[in-house]
Amino acid sequence: MTTSTVRPPHGAPQGPPSVQRAVLNTVKGSLGNLVEWYDVYVYTVFASYLSTSFFAEGEPNAGIYTMAIFAVTFLMRPIGSWFFGRYADRHGRRPALVFSITLMASASLVIALTPTADTIGSAAIVVLILCRLLQGFATGGEYGTSATYMSEAAAPGLRGFFSSFQYVTLVGGHVLAQVTLLVQQVFLTDAQISAYGWRIAFGIGAVGAVVVLFLRRTMDESLHDDGTERRSGSMAELLTAYPRQLLVCFLVTLGGTVAFYTYSVNGPLIVKSTYADDPMTATWINLAALVLLMVIQPLGGLLSDRIGRKPLLVGFGVAGVLWTWTFLHLLPQVTTPMASFLLLAGTYVILTGYTSINAVVKAELFPAHVRALGVGVGYAVANSLFGGTAPLIYEAAKAREMLDAFGIYVTVAIGVSLVVYVVVLKNRAPTFLDREQAGRTDVPQAARR
Repeated sequence: MTTSTVRPPHGAPQGPPSVQRAVLNTVKGSLGNLVEWYDVYVYTVFASYLSTSFFAEGEPNAGIYTMAIFAVTFLMRPIGSWFFGRYADRHGRRPALVFSITLMASASLVIALTPTADTIGSAAIVVLILCRLLQGFATGGEYGTSATYMSEAAAPGLRGFFSSFQYVTLVGGHVLAQVTLLVQQVFLTDAQISAYGWRIAFGIGAVGAVVVLFLRRTMDESLHDDGTERRSGSMAELLTAYPRQLLVCFLVTLGGTVAFYTYSVNGPLIVKSTYADDPMTATWINLAALVLLMVIQPLGGLLSDRIGRKPLLVGFGVAGVLWTWTFLHLLPQVTTPMASFLLLAGTYVILTGYTSINAVVKAELFPAHVRALGVGVGYAVANSLFGGTAPLIYEAAKAREMLDAFGIYVTVAIGVSLVVYVVVLKNRAPTFLDREQAGRTDVPQAARR
C-alpha cells in the first residue's frame, strides 16, 4: 500500500458543518455542477442540429454517428475520475472542482466557434470529438469530486437531503439545455437554429463558467483540518485495500446509470420523434418532465435521511425491472401530450429512488483519503461501459428493429444492481462519513448505510 501525505488545504473547516454553512457550500457547489452538466446535455438536446452541421448533407447514419461521439466521450471519464480523484484527495475538493469547470467551459467555447463540415470538411468532426473527449475527462472528475464534496459538506443528519442537490443541478443542466432550445424555437426558425442557434447554446455554457469560477473559489474546503498531516491514497491502495467497496460502487452504479440515460436521454428523444411535426410540444413535454425530476430529488434525499438509503434503492430496482420494457414500447405509441408527460413523469419518479441518493451512497463507502478517487473511478467505469453507451445502443437497436433486445438489456442491468441493493447493502449502518464527522478514527465494520 502506498500513500502520500499532504497538508489539509487552507480554509478547511475544523469540524462538522453547520446547517447554514452546509446551505452556502451546497449552493456554490451546485451552481458549478449545473453549468458543467448543462455543457454535457446541451449536446444531446441539440444533437439533430449538430448532425447537420458536422456531417455531410445526406449522411444516412448522421444520427447514429452523433450519438456515437456522445458515447465515445465516456471513455475519458475513468481517466478523468482517476486524475481528479487523486488531485482532490491530495490537494482538496475545491481546487479540483475549479479545475474541472475550467476545462469543461473551454471545450464548450471551442465547439461554439468550430466551423461546420461545409467549411472545413471532416476536420470539423475531429475538433468536435477532441472537445467532447476533453469534456468527458472533466465530467469524470466533476462527478466523483462533487459527490464527495457535497456529502462531506452536508450537515449531520441531513446528508441525503444536501447531497441530493448534486442531481438537482445535474438534471437542472438538462432542464437549462431544454429551456435554451425552447427559447430558440420561439424566436428563431429551425434553419436559424441549425445555422447558429446551437452555437449560442454552447456559448452560454462557456460564459456561465465565469460566474461559477468565482463561486467555487470562495467555497469552504470539505476536508476537515485536525491539525495533522493527511493521507492521500493511491490507485494501488484503492485496488488492494478497498476492492470490495470499489466493486459495490461499480455495481450500485451499473443499473442506475443505464436507467438514467435510457429514461432521461432516450425518453426525450422518443418524444421529439413522436412529435416531429410539432417540436414545440415535444420540448414542453420534455421540459415539464425534467423539471419534475429535478424538484423531487431533495424529497428522495430527505426520505433517505429518515428511513435509510436501502429502501429507496430497492424500490427503484424493483420498479425499474418491472416497468422499463413497457416504458420503451409504450412511449413511442402515445400521441397525446398529457399522456406522454405522465409516462415520462411516472418513470422519473421511479428513477428518483436512485438519483436522489446515489452520490451519498457511494461517498459513504470510502474513507476520506481515497473517497474522491474511489467514488469517481467506481462511477466512471460503470458509466462509461453502460450509461453513456445506452443512447447509442438504443439508436442501433431501433435501426435494426431490435428494441425488444434493448429493453431486456436495460432490465437485466437494473436487475443486477437490484441484487446488490438487496443482498449487499445494509440499512442505517455506521459509515466512514459518520465516524469522520463525529471526530472518530475507528473504521466501521459496514462501509455502507
